[in-house]
This record gives sequence, C-alpha cells and structure tokens, in this order.
Amino acid sequence: MRSFDELVDEAASVSVDGWDFSWLDGRASEQRPSWGYQRLLGERLRNVQSVVDVQTGGGEVLAGVPVLPPLTVATESWPPNLEKAAALLEPRGATVVADSDEPPLPFQDNVFEMVVSRHPVTVWWDEIARVLQPGGSYLSQQVGPWSVFELVEYLLGPQPPEVRNSRHPDRAKAEAEQAGLEVVDLRFEELRTEFHDIGAVIYFLRKVIWMVPGFTVDEYLPRLRELHEELRKGPFVATTTRYLIEARKR
Repeated sequence: MRSFDELVDEAASVSVDGWDFSWLDGRASEQRPSWGYQRLLGERLRNVQSVVDVQTGGGEVLAGVPVLPPLTVATESWPPNLEKAAALLEPRGATVVADSDEPPLPFQDNVFEMVVSRHPVTVWWDEIARVLQPGGSYLSQQVGPWSVFELVEYLLGPQPPEVRNSRHPDRAKAEAEQAGLEVVDLRFEELRTEFHDIGAVIYFLRKVIWMVPGFTVDEYLPRLRELHEELRKGPFVATTTRYLIEARKR
C-alpha cells in the first residue's frame, strides 16, 4: 500500500479545476440518482430555444447534452472553470459569461425558456423567476441535507440541526413558491458513497469546498492520519443526498 505521505502529496497537488471527478475512479464511488439529470436535461433542451446554465462549473454537464438550444448561455465565477467551460461550450455555439454568483444575474427580464443548474452552491430564486419567460421552467439537481455528513462530522464534530438541514428540499420548495414559481416536480434520494484511500478524501474536500469550509491538509492532519489507518481496513462509507427540483413560472 502507498504511504500516507505519498497519498497526501499527490491529492494536495493535483488540479481541482472544473467539475470532472474522473480522478477519483477506482478510489471513490458514488451511487447516482435514479432520474439521470444529464439525460433528463438533454430531453428538455431539445424542445426549447433558449437556456442559461447557472454556475456551470467547467461546463462538463451541459457539454454532454446532445443538442443545445440556439441561445445557450452558461455562467461561472471561478476563472479556471471559466476557461474550461469556454473551451467546451463555445465551439458548440454557447456563450460563457463571467458572473459573481451574487444577484442580479446579468440578463434582462423574461429572456430564457429554461434556467438549469447542477449542484449550485446558492440559488437566487427571485433572479431565476425574473429571467425566466412566462411558462418557462427551472430544472436543477441539488445537493441535499446532511450529504456526506459522516465525513464532515468526522472532521468537524457533530453539527447542529440548522447546518445538517440547510439544503433541505422542503426549504427549496418554499423559497421557489415565495418567488412566484410553481414546483411541479420534487424528488429526493439517499445514496451510498465510498472512499477507499485518504487521497480520495483530500481531493474531494479540496474540490467540494463547502463541505468543510476552509479545508487544508495541515489544519486537519492528525485527523486525516487517523482516517488513513481506518481506511487500511476498508472503505469509509457515507450517505450522499440529492434532490431534483423543477419549477415553472406562471
């Protein structure tokens, strides 16, 4: 087996740009939601003329859709991801826009038939409602409550209920309705995630920055060493939660 130091050095130096998790192949696994977000997105986009993908990351999800609408726009705030998204999406006729991920969205009212987003960090419901055309819809797969909290609490200790439930789908539904949208579909699933080595854990926490805010290897080194020893005996198992929400503008 590779040493703790070797695994840490590798995972701490590898690029975490974009939203491609293929570096984790064979080192971690995550059960996928039954609805198949990218496939579902592709089906919906065949039937519209305009879409904006908010917080597109490196553009990987949108780039995997077979047919893009004539007006396709993606927003992103992190410069390395902007470059990756532009390289993937602009050759297909999409426009990639730098955005601060703070309201307002840089678009006029009633522009898009669809607003989409996979795993947004924050959702500005009033802005989504504003840029949607009447009858248009928002389709999003989001990280749910207490997702991978076995790992979060391994490092941070027990979290209060308001933190564990901060991404609850019921809250999203209420906020969407408050913004004037009608929620027409809401699905929630608990899924199994496994980490097989400490490098996978470090890579995941560097990439998914909201799990352990401000995570650094140095700060959590003693706890990471303990987890490394546990991983020598078998995978670290966590529960991932995901929900799909679709809301329509009246």
